Amino acid sequence: MKPQLIKGNEAVIKAAVLAGCRAYYGYPITPASEIAEAAAYYFPLTGGHFIQAESEVASVNMLYGAASAGIRAMTASSGPGISLMQEGVSYLAGAELPCVIVDITRGGPGLGNIAPEQGDYRQVVKVGGHGCYRVLVLAPNSVQEMADLTTLAFDLADEYRTPVFVMADGFIGQMMEPVTFASEVRPVTTPEWAVDGTAATRKNLIASIRIEADELEKHILNLDAKYKKAEREAVRYEAFMADDADLVLVAYGMVSRICKSAVEHLRAEGLKVGLLRPITLYPFPEAKIRQLARTASVFGCVEMSTGQMIEDVRLALEGRKPVEFYGRCGGNIPSEEEVLKFAREVLNRSTPVVVSEEVVHG
Repeated sequence: MKPQLIKGNEAVIKAAVLAGCRAYYGYPITPASEIAEAAAYYFPLTGGHFIQAESEVASVNMLYGAASAGIRAMTASSGPGISLMQEGVSYLAGAELPCVIVDITRGGPGLGNIAPEQGDYRQVVKVGGHGCYRVLVLAPNSVQEMADLTTLAFDLADEYRTPVFVMADGFIGQMMEPVTFASEVRPVTTPEWAVDGTAATRKNLIASIRIEADELEKHILNLDAKYKKAEREAVRYEAFMADDADLVLVAYGMVSRICKSAVEHLRAEGLKVGLLRPITLYPFPEAKIRQLARTASVFGCVEMSTGQMIEDVRLALEGRKPVEFYGRCGGNIPSEEEVLKFAREVLNRSTPVVVSEEVVHG
């Protein structure tokens, strides 16, 4: 297929259709509404199903039903709607049902505003529902990745039998860029565990309830083993000029693009600054951060929030190196000039000083 100039929100749906998704249940909310609009147009054309649910609570439970039947299914929303879905996400994880949920993040808390932010990190990555579960989370930083990571999300959902989030800030959802889509539609078969109304699947049972304590404990430990497997095998990141950096900036989504430009500028000045962009927010690229800590003096976390991902950066470093923070919120985005100033100040503060043959960071 030829590249198409397309908005990020619409790219999600075209990629989902090509990935074999055939059911969308959702409720419109800015800045994610174009996803529902595109789904309403494209899904019926492919023989799929689109339902505008009466609420986000209803849509996530419809998603549970479709996933139980072995159908590749999805929904999308923004912060307030994702909050309403959290109970259903816990049920989906407990029943080990694969599905894709897209979160186009906006300013909060409360109704906040419709401007882009990254304030959903905690509720999505750390999970906002009840119980011992996790969800995989992918963070695109371009419209092309909105398409590519949506496809990947369906594959990971099936592989690990779990809900997978695609979490993008409102900038990525609303901007237009050229996208090259897959040339073929993925064939999807009904998995053997599904309940699709046939005699062959009558023996199957989809449920998240386990009354006996030992039975539930066994189930939780099986889930935990699955998440640990994902932590070993599903981590994705981009490292840009980071291997020899004194300062490693850590950023995702739109902010990572600004940081990448800042890194190029600082390198031209002779400053050793690099970028680590987590593509999977869970599993988080902890091993790569620890590897970079062998040579880096300091890390700088840049976010469109008051600092939510920074906790994972600090946990990964286990106190080995200091972590500085710069953020904007409420719909504001760090400018390249702000990132440049932040990076220079951090480097000035962390310049090694030799004292009695010991290196001490100022």
